[in-house]
Amino acid sequence: MRDAVLKSKLTEDCSKETIRSYVEELLPQLTREEKIHIMSGQITEEKLMDDLFVINHYNIAPYPTGAVERLGVPNVRFVDGPRGVVSGSATCFPVSMARGATFDRELEREIGKAIGAEVRAVGGNYYGGVCINLLRNPRWGRAQETYGEDPYLLGEMGAALTEGVQSQNVMACVKHYALNSIENARFKADVQVDKRTLHEVYLPHFKRCIEAGAASVMCAYNSVMGQFCSENRYLLRDVLRDKWGFEGFTLSDFLWAVHNGPRAVKAGMNVEMPCLAFYEKELPEALENGTITEEDLDEAVGFILRTVYYYETRKDPQEYGPEVIACEEHLRTARRAAEESMVLLKNEGNILPLDKKATKKILVLGELGDTQNIGDHGSSKVHPYYVITPLRGLMKKMPTAQILYESGSDLENARKLAKEADAVLIVAGYIHSDEGEFLADRTDLGDNKGGDRMTMRLKERDQRLIEAVKGLCPNTVVSMIGSSAILIDEWEKDIPAILFSFYSGMEGGNVLADILFGDVNPSGKLPYTVAYREEDYPFFDPDCTEITYAYDHGYVKMDRENKKVLYPFGYGLSYTSFSVGTPGVQVFGDTAKISVDITNTGERSGAEILQLYVGCQGSAVERPVKLLKDFARVMLQPGETKRVELQVSKKDMAYYDVEKDDFVTEDILYTAYVGNCSRGEGLQQVSFRYPEV
Repeated sequence: MRDAVLKSKLTEDCSKETIRSYVEELLPQLTREEKIHIMSGQITEEKLMDDLFVINHYNIAPYPTGAVERLGVPNVRFVDGPRGVVSGSATCFPVSMARGATFDRELEREIGKAIGAEVRAVGGNYYGGVCINLLRNPRWGRAQETYGEDPYLLGEMGAALTEGVQSQNVMACVKHYALNSIENARFKADVQVDKRTLHEVYLPHFKRCIEAGAASVMCAYNSVMGQFCSENRYLLRDVLRDKWGFEGFTLSDFLWAVHNGPRAVKAGMNVEMPCLAFYEKELPEALENGTITEEDLDEAVGFILRTVYYYETRKDPQEYGPEVIACEEHLRTARRAAEESMVLLKNEGNILPLDKKATKKILVLGELGDTQNIGDHGSSKVHPYYVITPLRGLMKKMPTAQILYESGSDLENARKLAKEADAVLIVAGYIHSDEGEFLADRTDLGDNKGGDRMTMRLKERDQRLIEAVKGLCPNTVVSMIGSSAILIDEWEKDIPAILFSFYSGMEGGNVLADILFGDVNPSGKLPYTVAYREEDYPFFDPDCTEITYAYDHGYVKMDRENKKVLYPFGYGLSYTSFSVGTPGVQVFGDTAKISVDITNTGERSGAEILQLYVGCQGSAVERPVKLLKDFARVMLQPGETKRVELQVSKKDMAYYDVEKDDFVTEDILYTAYVGNCSRGEGLQQVSFRYPEV
């Protein structure tokens, strides 16, 4: 298709102005039927269901919209994500939540480049995997597909992925717009939210990705303030187009997002995916009776074609043959992502890393110890050609050690083996049937599992296993697998070392072994808050028809309510130690630059993540105690000191004035908090003002 495009009047790397003129000339040559097909996915619902549940797998090949061959008009060729390319058998990276724990923009950009290249290699030109919905409550079934609880972190990581994907001339889709944070009720939930909360909490990360050049936005299934997102003029036109100046195209979530074709078109929904459905059935009659006009079609098709033509005419940075898929470079990137993401929560007595020479007998416990467990089995499922389990990773790492495995079904045997072992690894947590995409109520598959979590705690089988073997081996480690916060206060004190591994991708087992034996120094930081009680999080109802999203959640809620937490947002240990100096601040116009020295005071090289939070004093409205506004990943050798500069603009500190329907800045005193997590007692402070205007 790219060759056909470049044989037209368009040339390689032609300007947006040239493309705009070309599309304006093209629109009158298209029939109504062709325009509607450009605005519609082309697979049948029967094929989609077969791909999902019967024949192959979902999105085994790209899902196309309509092309117009007689005029050389290209189409959208959709490939899903976000932990890699769903089509074919591609590289499986750690899930997005794990990558959020890296706080590494550069790495996420590299992951985006790898994913973009693999999208092209399977014949796609569109990646539906920039998932940036906010983690409001850890029970949300699709928490693994996003980056965490903080809007700033979501925006920065989503923007980095967008830039990486689009560097390969693949259009990036940002989703699910907006307020999609409950899985089981996603088709029926009507989210009530005030405008300040909407613009300050639930939309900034979408805006950040638009500013990064995102080509497309996918709407969510749910309603917002009584209107389905696919038909929500305020979200799609007033905000996305008018306030943010978005020039790409909008796209519906699959099958069940559009309810009324003409109303969706009028609201600003450009593409209905993945089938010929409401648009094909309803738009012709709507054109005849005047419900919509030819200009409405031309507007939608114009957004689509200008975007597609732009990416189809860019010069490619590389070739995209089949050898690109799961190549060695991409596997190394997946491994690096797993290395940077795993979070060391506890290391009492510095039992980790384990001594390779002294560790002769290793016991792996738990059903997940030898399970290929890379995350959800819904639309985000990737099909790598191998997956390294924790057991297999340890066997590869320690080929001369005696490595035993017990699923935990025989607790007496587990206790016996634990007493004799030099080290015990308990692998606990969840699999795809516990949390993930929920389709049961739409596919008549009543036994289909997944969806929102039933609980925030480990399963009884895991808790019984931990209780049975605690204290029997001094070198006992629990590695937890899951998407987000798991409450562990009832057993945390009994286990000396705890790691959160997330769903760590195809290389996860190798990386876990590397961390346990010190070949990798853990550096991940929690992208969410681990509380003591479920009641400390916002109210969650997976079967709701209406729910209100309040301003506070995560560390903002814990700060405001002065709640004690087990592990704060941004928390994570290392095998070395760091010292953060006293910060200084300089204000240049509307930008405050906070400089601080950080020193590796330990005996190992390691990475620390400096985090900048900012609070307000004397604001005209009630503000959070502090909000994340910048971060930096810093690699340091033993004894090394680096000066790090973080920054925050006056615009970044604006609040949304409902009466003015816009953001407003204030000439007040601000306090910068610098440290390695959101917990107040560990943060260095410095105050500053921006020059008054």
